[in-house]
Amino acid sequence: MKKSLHNLSKSGTVAEIPLACSDELAAVEFFEKQRWGSSPCCVKCGSVEVYKMADAKTGERNSRYLWRCRDCKEQYTVRIGTVYEESRLAMRHWAYAFWRACTSKKGVSALEIKRHCQISYKSALFLLNRIRYAMAPDLPTAPPLTGIVEVDETYVGGKPRYKGHNKRGRGTSKTPVFAAVERGGSIRRHVVADVTGKTLKAAISQVVDPRARIMSDENPSYNGIGKTFAGGHDTVCHSAKEYARGDVNTNTAESSFALVKRGIIGTYHNVSKAYLYRYLWQFDFVWNGRKLNDGERTVLAVKAAEGKRLMYRAAQ
Repeated sequence: MKKSLHNLSKSGTVAEIPLACSDELAAVEFFEKQRWGSSPCCVKCGSVEVYKMADAKTGERNSRYLWRCRDCKEQYTVRIGTVYEESRLAMRHWAYAFWRACTSKKGVSALEIKRHCQISYKSALFLLNRIRYAMAPDLPTAPPLTGIVEVDETYVGGKPRYKGHNKRGRGTSKTPVFAAVERGGSIRRHVVADVTGKTLKAAISQVVDPRARIMSDENPSYNGIGKTFAGGHDTVCHSAKEYARGDVNTNTAESSFALVKRGIIGTYHNVSKAYLYRYLWQFDFVWNGRKLNDGERTVLAVKAAEGKRLMYRAAQ
């Protein structure tokens, strides 16, 4: 995959983006190129016997950018079977939003998309929600984290904790978020109900390979997790101001949380607990693609949009 993405970048993906963000035909052709490459096919039957429909009077491409299959006789566009199916937003707006969502380390707000694209806030929010859905990991098929895996938890949003409460999470309306990050590899973050041992251990087992080596802080919720993983379990004691001991640390997981919190505070300002998981999809996607350049990461997101639908009501 990295090789093919590298070739796409060399062919001028970054150079194509500005035009795709300003010209509708260029945007449609950009999405068609990323989806089908040089071999367009029917989204209904898979046949390659297809052609672009043209205007009868001008001979130029149909104003709806339709394709037609010679085998099943169906008409379709590049939107079918993607997160932007049945969307009335221009494809140039989709191109711009994909670009910004994939290249902004701390996220991009719907208000900013609204201003730049001159669309309504409701449309911009719906557009970004669909893009985040495209970025969502396919957990059933995603490979488990291996090697050294750092695990940690944090609290996002809500009001500050009340003074005098020492127990973790008590006296706060913040949302607990769990993270497991493969050192030098991918990250998996999601909202959890609480930070009890039962919840955190279940979360670890869901995304980490049993042969991995677990690293955490001194949170007692992780006690005993080493019995489940062949690599064992090492801890650092933050309360004693110990942040690293040899290769034992959770610095990668903690730094990933710093980006999320900076994005929430500086870009989104406030995210409800009900929809926080969608923002985590976006932060994780950008983190996991950190070794790619901006063009490659955008292409990866556009390709991930195929086969996914998010209906209007579910995107509110």
